[in-house]
Amino acid sequence: MAIHKVNLDEFEEIEYAIIAIHSTMEDYRLAYSVNSSLQINLAKNPKDLFVKIKEGETFFSRFSFYDAKKDRYWHLIQNKNEVIQTKNNTKTNLFLEQEIEISVQTYLIPELKKADYFLKIEASQNNFNVSQTVTKLNAIDAINMSYSIETENIKSKNNLIF
Repeated sequence: MAIHKVNLDEFEEIEYAIIAIHSTMEDYRLAYSVNSSLQINLAKNPKDLFVKIKEGETFFSRFSFYDAKKDRYWHLIQNKNEVIQTKNNTKTNLFLEQEIEISVQTYLIPELKKADYFLKIEASQNNFNVSQTVTKLNAIDAINMSYSIETENIKSKNNLIF
């Protein structure tokens, strides 16, 4: 039986930037505002981002756009969602074996719980200015705050692979 060794140099690492966005606006309205400000065309992705976590399975909405001229992928991803868990109440009381539904807040990136959305831009760093994009996002009235995230500091970056 032949053994095939894979060298880590054979894999191409995709460079991307992450911008955290704090906003109470609905995802489709935020996508419209981001489109207007950045002159892009984010559209609702038919496949939401599926993540399996300890609380259960959840989906996060995602808006995507590919800019062929500049060779960039743009993704606006929801960070917060709720999972409804069903638990059986086995205590002996008047309502025996009653099912209780509990709503649990889940996060795509748990270490950044305060961020409502993420804007992931897949582009080479030498032809993309993150600070200029953050400035344009902060000019949107519906966005309370946006800032760049260092991707090395994110522990759950596997959730951003799609």
